[in-house]
Parts: sequence; structure tokens; C-alpha cells
Amino acid sequence: MTAIITGAASGIGLAAARDLLAQGWTVYGVDRSERRLAETAATFATSEFHPCLCDLQDADAIIATIAEIAEKAPKINALIASAGLARLGPLATMKVDTFDAIFGVNVRGMWLCCREAYPLLQQATAAGEIARVIILSSVSAIRPKIDSGAYAASKAAVSQLTQVMAVEWAADGILVNALAPGTVDTPMVRSATQNPETQGNWRPSGASPLGRIAQPEDVVRVMRFLLSEDAAYVTGVVIPVDGGTRAAYVPPR
Repeated sequence: MTAIITGAASGIGLAAARDLLAQGWTVYGVDRSERRLAETAATFATSEFHPCLCDLQDADAIIATIAEIAEKAPKINALIASAGLARLGPLATMKVDTFDAIFGVNVRGMWLCCREAYPLLQQATAAGEIARVIILSSVSAIRPKIDSGAYAASKAAVSQLTQVMAVEWAADGILVNALAPGTVDTPMVRSATQNPETQGNWRPSGASPLGRIAQPEDVVRVMRFLLSEDAAYVTGVVIPVDGGTRAAYVPPR
């Protein structure tokens, strides 16, 4: 089994890569940080992890990177689109470059990775193998917050694209689903919460009704289900993985 994982050197993408490698998968890990990719490869210490340097804001780089992967792996069984960009700030004062960067990574970059990986996924189903796409949306797409309007809008777009892609690709036997995590203990979330200058009025959701925030492994466990034969009739859904955070509002005491 072979997978492409974007954002593979950090957070949920890193946890997904670790999990698939432990199951014997070959993983092409895409990330924009050369340093983190090198550290990740050294940590895994396996020839089944292939680091791929690529900035998802660069359309040409995405096309070239997937083409390079295709030369080595003409068919893949999974694309896990985990890379994301969060920038905070009120919409009234947000810079155009910041807005464009958020949508460039979270929406255009994600879609382009899916588009370029599509022929490789088709090859897997033609060979009688599974072909799955798992995209990282966010609970922000369901319950947005102030000062993260652009991020929430980008994730809402991700959820919509997931559903349409699932139906368009159903005839090929490719299953496309999204996960919508709540607050997860990742470097991206920690960076947002530890910088008062950029945090503004935004606050993380904090502990879920289950009494804690999520760990990346909580999200990966649901990925594991979507990659299994048990999910053979599941496509076009956006699954919240938030410990009940969005289910009902809990007012502060």
C-alpha cells in the first residue's frame, strides 16, 4: 500500500505517516519545511518514508512533486491532505496577501494535490486495490469564530469540495471523505495560542465535553477506519472529530 501525505512533517500529518508506516505502508511525505522533513525521515529511519519538499502555495511545485512521485509509484492507495495554514485577524483589517495565502494552501493547494493524484488513485482501483482520499477540514467550517473568518471560510470550502469530489469520483471507486477536528494539540494550534500579538480576540475551543483537547492520534484513529474495508460504503462525508465540541454550546462558568 502506498500513500501521499501532505503536511507530513508536523501535527496530524506526522501522526498519520507514523501510523501508516507502522502498518507497512510506503509513504511519500510532502511538506514545505526541509528541516522538519529531514528530522522526520531521521526519526522514522525507514526506506519506506520518502520526503518530498513542496510548498502548497506554489501550483507548479505541486504538479512537479506529484509527477516525481508518479515516476516511482504509478499507483497510490491513499491521499491524506493534511497540510493547512492558519492566520488570525479580523476580516476588516486582514491583508490581501494573508487571505490569499490561507486559501492558497487550504483550498487551492488541497484541490490541486487531489487533481494531480487522481490518475494514480485510478490506477489503484483498476488493479483491484483500495483508493481513498482523506481531507482535513475543521470544526471551524461548522462553527466559525471571530478573528479566524478566513480560515473558517477556507475549511468550509474544503468540506464542500470533498462532497462534490466524492460524487464525481464515485464511478472510479475512489472514496473521498473529510475529517473536521476540533482543537488538536499540534504545533499550528500551539503557535496560534502562544502569540498574543496575533491571537487577537480568537481563543481555542479548549477542552471538549469529553474533558480534554484532541491529540493527533485521535484523528488518525478515524483515518484508520476510513482506510479500512469497513468504510467501503462511506464517501462524501465530513466527520467531526471534536469530542462533542460543536454538538452544544457550553457557556463559561
